[in-house]
Amino acid sequence: MTAFEMAVQDAAGIGVAATLGVDRVELCAALSLGGLTPSVGLIEAATAAGIATHVLVRPRGGDFEYDDAERTLIVDDARWACSRGAAGVVVGGLRDGAIDEELVDRVLAVAGGADVTFHRAFDNLSDLDAGLDRLAAIGVTRILTSGGAARADDALDVLRRLVRRAGGAIEIMAGSGVRSDNAARIAATGVDAVHASAKRSVAGRPGVALGSAAIDGGGYETVDPDEARRLFGILRSTEEAR
Repeated sequence: MTAFEMAVQDAAGIGVAATLGVDRVELCAALSLGGLTPSVGLIEAATAAGIATHVLVRPRGGDFEYDDAERTLIVDDARWACSRGAAGVVVGGLRDGAIDEELVDRVLAVAGGADVTFHRAFDNLSDLDAGLDRLAAIGVTRILTSGGAARADDALDVLRRLVRRAGGAIEIMAGSGVRSDNAARIAATGVDAVHASAKRSVAGRPGVALGSAAIDGGGYETVDPDEARRLFGILRSTEEAR
């Protein structure tokens, strides 16, 4: 079975995910920045909707080399999310380009048995195979990866290799640039799950732009229900075809 994990950043996304019955959501804020830790209210709304909610814990945009204060924040946010009913947390960190194993160990300790996914910080490793081996040994549930490329569709051979190497010891989930026109190819690599945001841009009411990443004209990004439905249907079709 190829699971569908939908990246959700707002109340509209929660509604679409609940209606479709996706396998789980990665709940976050600011997808345009690669995703940041979502608000308390959004976490509680997702868990109240009965969705398997995996909370992204990422304190800022940019790279994944965190200082001690940021590591403490990640651990505290992960603890809180799990205590409020999250089915899992999504974290990642590097130290001098290698996996920050101390951070991962601390998150595993506070997760209380909830799933821990290592996010696309993985794709910044110089040796993906060795990184996979270490994360499996540490006890991480799954890895979100594009195979080290900008888009998962550009690294299908790498994804196949990672699936073979994992051998079921850790889940491999493909993400980045996943759309309905390439989801079947990506699922065919044998990954355990596909991660996609199914998002679209919405023209908002023009006004004063806030922030350097603001979309011109007051627009914003949100879920595209039709694209989410197409993705879900494609992944279920590939499952039935096996």
